[in-house]
Amino acid sequence: MPAIETEDLTKRYGDVTALSSLSLSVPEGELFGLLGPNGSGKTTTIEILTGQLDPTEGTASVLGHDPVADPLAVREAVGILPEREDPPSFLTPREYLQFVGDVRDLSGVDDRIAEWADRLGFVDTLDTISTDLSEGERQRVMLAQTFIHEPDLVFIDEPLVNLDPIMQAEVKDHMRDYCDRGNTLFLSTHFLEVAEQLCTSVGIVRDGEFVAERDPRDLDPDEQLLDYFRREVEPEGATGEIPAGRAAGESER
Repeated sequence: MPAIETEDLTKRYGDVTALSSLSLSVPEGELFGLLGPNGSGKTTTIEILTGQLDPTEGTASVLGHDPVADPLAVREAVGILPEREDPPSFLTPREYLQFVGDVRDLSGVDDRIAEWADRLGFVDTLDTISTDLSEGERQRVMLAQTFIHEPDLVFIDEPLVNLDPIMQAEVKDHMRDYCDRGNTLFLSTHFLEVAEQLCTSVGIVRDGEFVAERDPRDLDPDEQLLDYFRREVEPEGATGEIPAGRAAGESER
């Protein structure tokens, strides 16, 4: 059974179609990248798959659960890192992660917090109120809450934003190792370089439509993912909307 499966998943807001007939299958152990410019439907897809948003049409299955019929079962089973999400401003990282542990009924939560604080480099700020943390430090805390319960499947929207180059490399290594151990990661990004470096399979959405899928490892040695997508999915005369050269830690918003 695939970790994620959708059929004709569609979301409309009045006359606006945010997502159109998305059908995909993500096997267990895949590091799947959903690639596309801002406003293309990536975040809408994640919100539907994690039970935060009901589709207008179509069906979905996440680890065997229906995110429409049983959204709580999905959210209990997966890890979620939305784009631009911060820990509560009035809590320290330790307090926030303890809260996450209580909600998820985790055992050994103090040891888990210590492990992730060490792995992601925020031991020295564990007891600093979140409003006094830098953007990068807050992102590290949110990454910790995503993985602290050791889920089989994680959804991450732009995981490397605000991280310095060294931490970016360490997070990339963790995500690869996470999937090498049989877990599944669904990564949303508009950075081709990130998708090309990390993903075992990449799909692209444009204007709410799923238009192509490719395994970066199958590219010719002299071909880049950008070249493939420009050739296969750009409408004639388009200039190309997907950034490739910007550092992954920079935001275009």
